[in-house]
Amino acid sequence: MENNTAKHFVLQLGSLITLYLSIAFLLVLLFNIINLLYPDAMEAYYQIESSRDGVRWGIAMLLVFFPTYLILTRKVNQIRRQDVGSAYSGFTKWLVYLFLLVGGGVLLGDLVAVILAFLNGEITTRFILKAGVLLLVVGAAFYYYLQDARGYWTTREKMSIYYAGAMSAVVFSALVIGFNHIETPAQVREMKLDETQVSDLQNIQFRIEDYARANNALPATIEELYVGVEAPIAPENREAYSYKITEKGFELCATFAYPSQNPDMYAYPVDISAELTKEMYIKGGNNWDHKEGRYCFERVVTENDNNSVNTEVPTKIVN
Repeated sequence: MENNTAKHFVLQLGSLITLYLSIAFLLVLLFNIINLLYPDAMEAYYQIESSRDGVRWGIAMLLVFFPTYLILTRKVNQIRRQDVGSAYSGFTKWLVYLFLLVGGGVLLGDLVAVILAFLNGEITTRFILKAGVLLLVVGAAFYYYLQDARGYWTTREKMSIYYAGAMSAVVFSALVIGFNHIETPAQVREMKLDETQVSDLQNIQFRIEDYARANNALPATIEELYVGVEAPIAPENREAYSYKITEKGFELCATFAYPSQNPDMYAYPVDISAELTKEMYIKGGNNWDHKEGRYCFERVVTENDNNSVNTEVPTKIVN
């Protein structure tokens, strides 16, 4: 067995590295689940979406690294039971104690971060749950490897398997809860298509603004805006974009799978004044909130003389 010491050492090191990653992303997953379960009124939309991204990252990393950790640890323990008292066992103890040292530092650092978030205004329920989760997860790993350094699991194989089973149940439960708090891949795809459509309509509106500045009038069709280049088209299986001049201005329409996820609270008039002529503004031209289904963004074009600038706060025009 001595000839395989280097290989066994690498297996133990790989086991501890995958353990670190599993613990780190289990905490990422659980912390972000707590954020979603107990939303904070102070949070903006992007912070909520960041929590969903954290859940996705946690799920992806755990699905890869936690099974890898279990496989490597099982292999390491089998070798140790067959090779008690060898140089490999001595190397393993050094690695385990090093893990306990680094793990202790990580635990203290995470506790500082949790307490700091609480002092910065995080709601009490979140603080208590995150602190509890941190202590339980890291504490369970500490207990296992403290006993491991003493050779406890070497002579108690069934107990080691039971402990791994309990940890697997915790991770599996966290994964299930995480999946229930994020959209399915199909839903995410539809939301991204919605965002693409908004981007296309914004592109069309920018060209309408340029056209109005140059011609002091609105174009009759979208095709007039894209001479020599291809106009944006709706994604596959979505109804085509439409543009129509109305009594008050114009409207751009598209079909959306979901309501807009990020309410636009800072829409303001867009200046489309033609040079040295009258001033023209698109009222609400930067508001892209939409409902599910076919939705039209109605734009009101207002005119003023050179001495009167329209400063009215825009409101959303709904169909």
